[in-house]
Amino acid sequence: MINDETRRKLRELNLTEVISGLEIQQTEPDTLAWSFDERMQRLVDYVYQKKYNSKIQRMIKSARLRFPQADMHGIHYEGRGLDKALIKDLFTCQYIEQHQSIILQGPTVSGKTYLACALAKQACLRQIRARYIRLPDLLMEYGDATIVQGRQRRLLASYSKIPLLVIDEWLVSDLSDSEIYFLFELFERRSDTTSTVFCTQYRREDWVKRLNESVQAEAMVDRYAHTSFWIEMGATNMREYCAKHKL
Repeated sequence: MINDETRRKLRELNLTEVISGLEIQQTEPDTLAWSFDERMQRLVDYVYQKKYNSKIQRMIKSARLRFPQADMHGIHYEGRGLDKALIKDLFTCQYIEQHQSIILQGPTVSGKTYLACALAKQACLRQIRARYIRLPDLLMEYGDATIVQGRQRRLLASYSKIPLLVIDEWLVSDLSDSEIYFLFELFERRSDTTSTVFCTQYRREDWVKRLNESVQAEAMVDRYAHTSFWIEMGATNMREYCAKHKL
């Protein structure tokens, strides 16, 4: 058994998983038959898995997903008109590596947010940083940032660097000119370097109008509405579907 001083040093080095791994080995009757190399390999595997799991849980928590339980295996395709092959391909996260974006368009309760959270969670599982936020909340952050000098710049820098940003309730409310300019600046910085998932009720032909038909609106539509993976979610009420099937 490892002594108290060794335990102290391992804790100081943030290696408490080594202590747990050794203790587990000591409870297994076959341990004595293992070679030193085999014991070391199993210990390293145990510590790696523990640290990986802890890191993934931290990333999922920091992503602030509306549905943290969302999962790629929980997507229901029957009767929704979804392209199953495309969605399964998106769960490989190659679109993030290629800095492509996704637009999930459909009515309320069509499952947009769940699918978006499942995509973000899959990114976390692949150790890609993700963040979920509703557009109204993002604009509230922007409004607060206008009060303090320099905070707008820091806000833009923060959201510009997130590899996968999920924006829910996209264009759900009217926008002021300053808010449109803020979004324009944000997506100018994110374009071609990151990926964004938009959840919206509006079709691409409505985007420019919702963005006040501004010059910035045309630019944002050209960069995203015409070039992203556009997925129509169908009209199925997923809340009723899940309640009916007790999911």
